[in-house]
Amino acid sequence: MSVILGIDIGGSGIKGAPVDTATGQLTEERRRIPTPEGAHPDAVKAVVAELVAHFGLDGSVGVTFPGVVQHGRTLSAANVDKAWIDLDADALFSTATGQDIHLINDADAAGLAEARFGAGAGVAGTVLMLTFGTGIGSALFHNGVLVPNTELGHLWLRDKEAEGWASDRARERDDLNWKQWSKRVSTYLQHLEALFSPDLFIIGGGVSKKPDKWQDHIKLTRSELVPARLQNEAGIVGAAMMAAGYALSPNAAAPTGGPAASGAARVAPKTPAKKAAKKGSARKA
Repeated sequence: MSVILGIDIGGSGIKGAPVDTATGQLTEERRRIPTPEGAHPDAVKAVVAELVAHFGLDGSVGVTFPGVVQHGRTLSAANVDKAWIDLDADALFSTATGQDIHLINDADAAGLAEARFGAGAGVAGTVLMLTFGTGIGSALFHNGVLVPNTELGHLWLRDKEAEGWASDRARERDDLNWKQWSKRVSTYLQHLEALFSPDLFIIGGGVSKKPDKWQDHIKLTRSELVPARLQNEAGIVGAAMMAAGYALSPNAAAPTGGPAASGAARVAPKTPAKKAAKKGSARKA
């Protein structure tokens, strides 16, 4: 068993836990600390160091970041302090913790976890995971191989950035009910269908804990959709996988099965024929 600490930096909280990277299971209860106001690097660094000290594990540590990450540097800062832009965050955290830090985009980490242990396990073709929270993160896979840093929440849609219009924070800000929010999400997902033709969407983030609120309202043309299985633990698990080297070989020892084997409910595309059949049944009833 290889147990590695994974830390997930989010817009509202920074979460960490040791992960058995062979099974994707947390080996201790996760610890969550609120994200410091403004999320300045020095303040976030202190929280990460606190989590590392709390769990007391030696060795590599995986850390997620809500933005573009290349070679340990953070290159964007949509929902955090602009001081993160072009920062050697790998060195920042390594110095603060005294551990070997491995940094990865937060949605990419969640996607790695879902692709190996969750709703995307064993699924061939193109899989697009989206995390709905403070913003919208994305992780794109083809036959299990990650295309990093896609950041599709920043696509422009209806003259505005998609995450500012369809994120979970936008739902709360605009006081939308779940059906109203799902209509926005459907528009966004249909746009991604046209661009990438994914075989499967995986919906993660905080909304994945309550798919009964929104799943039946999502309308797709040809892709299938399933809620994430690992929910808010996905970023922690994926960060630990990155530190263990799985990000370099995402298909290694990948389990078989996927959504059908796991019992996760999928949303099939609502084609005109299906819609007509449904209307006909309603009339007969």
